[in-house]
Amino acid sequence: MAYLYETHLHTKESSSCGVSRGREYIQRYKDLGYTGIIITDHFFNGNTRADRNLPWKKWVQEYCRGYELAREEGLRRSFDVFFGWEETLDGNDYLIYGLDKEWLLAHPEAAHWTLKEQFDEVTRYGGCVVLAHPFRFVQSMNRISHNGYVSAVEAANSGNSQISDALAWVYAKKLKVTVTAGSDIHYAEDIQRGTVFGIYLDKKMETIADYVNAVLNNTIEKLYVPAGRFDFHEDS
Repeated sequence: MAYLYETHLHTKESSSCGVSRGREYIQRYKDLGYTGIIITDHFFNGNTRADRNLPWKKWVQEYCRGYELAREEGLRRSFDVFFGWEETLDGNDYLIYGLDKEWLLAHPEAAHWTLKEQFDEVTRYGGCVVLAHPFRFVQSMNRISHNGYVSAVEAANSGNSQISDALAWVYAKKLKVTVTAGSDIHYAEDIQRGTVFGIYLDKKMETIADYVNAVLNNTIEKLYVPAGRFDFHEDS
């Protein structure tokens, strides 16, 4: 049996670009056969909604609202919801998995990491860093240089063009890292078969550490991408 997960999702409560509230995603993903979702709202240097002028602990409390409300709804509907975030550094976006709210409360320096510090600290504390939707924007194509500071590449993203995803796939192979897929969803009404992406695991996730291990050990069962996107992608 394979378990299907959304790895890239934004909520209205915590991302300025989010349209739907965290709780609105749960039943729609469940109806499509997903086992769970990972909330990845925009972090401190990205398109975050929480006021950056707040004291750090208050900022973290505000930032985590989308995840927490989605998780409450998930518990009511027996649907798994996990925590991550998306940070913007040097003109590119990075998905961070494996660190939680309590960790953030104790580490205000996370708001001011360099690219190298982000990778070193996230991995030191048991997480992973995934390059999000590379090559989406033409202006970023000449800035993709990570010096090995990523654990994986999101090589299939519903917001990307097929050309951008193809470049991302080739780039991941060049770096010799795992590939992932995610919808980068902002609006619950967009959750329809044929438009949402994700990954399959052969074991049910109990904690976000299970996803981190799958990324780091390259044990993602397969990508969930609409049929016809690319020959090397498989739909369910």
